Amino acid sequence: MIQRIVFAACLILGPAVAGAQASALPALDEARAAGFAKLALDCIEREYPNKISVEVRSDADVRPPRALTPAFYGCYDWHSSVHGHWLLVRLLRRFPAAGFAAAARAALARNLTAEHIAGELVFLRTHGDETFERPYGLAWLLQLAAELHGWDDAQAREWAQNLAPLESEAAQRLQRWLPKLTRPIRVGEHTQTAFAFGLALDWAQRGRDAAFTDALRKRVREFYLDDRNCPLDYEPSGQDFLSPCLAEADLMRRVLAPREFAAWLDRFLPRIPRRAGAAWLIPGEVRDHNDGKLAHLDGLNLSRAWMLQGIAAGLPPRDPRIPALDAAMLRHAQAGLAAVSEANYYGSHWLGSFAAYLLTNLPTRQ
Repeated sequence: MIQRIVFAACLILGPAVAGAQASALPALDEARAAGFAKLALDCIEREYPNKISVEVRSDADVRPPRALTPAFYGCYDWHSSVHGHWLLVRLLRRFPAAGFAAAARAALARNLTAEHIAGELVFLRTHGDETFERPYGLAWLLQLAAELHGWDDAQAREWAQNLAPLESEAAQRLQRWLPKLTRPIRVGEHTQTAFAFGLALDWAQRGRDAAFTDALRKRVREFYLDDRNCPLDYEPSGQDFLSPCLAEADLMRRVLAPREFAAWLDRFLPRIPRRAGAAWLIPGEVRDHNDGKLAHLDGLNLSRAWMLQGIAAGLPPRDPRIPALDAAMLRHAQAGLAAVSEANYYGSHWLGSFAAYLLTNLPTRQ
């Protein structure tokens, strides 16, 4: 318990005094970055425990994780390994001379080799069917690629080149899926479409794939534009790490202009208050951090925070809902960041990525 409290205080407050209540979303300074990097470095090359997702067709398919997916075999599962690598790249871009930089570069260099990515591609095409890591893990793979493409660094360019075949495969799989998917998937876990479509759209709009951008924006409008009265009172379910309602709104602000988005939000989430205050949306509570599914709610608090941030940024600047969105964002951010700890692997293998995404993916207000 003491270890959890001390580590959480470091992540939230950095060099400040633990116990002082933050009055605003904390900045990602080098001390916090080092804490997040430690979580990623502790897991991206840790093979066990591991939750393998593989379709077994013969005895030959029963192999250790490092043989099946030689780049992304750590961090308990494939998607967490992918965004663990994303986390290190994002932190290195911001703190290239930090104390963790050498270890982070070495770990990335060991895993993101052309040979290992070729092995990933073989696995995806021979052992994983079309549903493998769709859409969550595939969308995070695109985020990793986008982070590498955006970094002016010699090693990053090499890693991006190595990753390119897998990046292309992930994008093609999502593109093949779009016209066949007849309904959105409105759950609070990995198969949710709204969150993954947001990540994929961010990747596609950075000049990576204009055709995919157009197809995705069209599908998003078809799926979500006519939605009304999302049942936010039903959230969260007991093991959600994504909000179905807030993720959809955070997606729609990516495809609608501010005034159109404001009108859509009136219809979709009419209960957002027009006055400041955070009481309208209560953070999730985790009563057993040793239960990996229940611990999802720690991630929900972090993802809700960045979704609330995105929704507020998508509105016109004087929209009266912004103070309530900001207040709920801060409350969720504080709850989520306090739970990021190295004390339990069921949380530590992925929550650092969510915390860093919250603190570094700040959308620009319209």
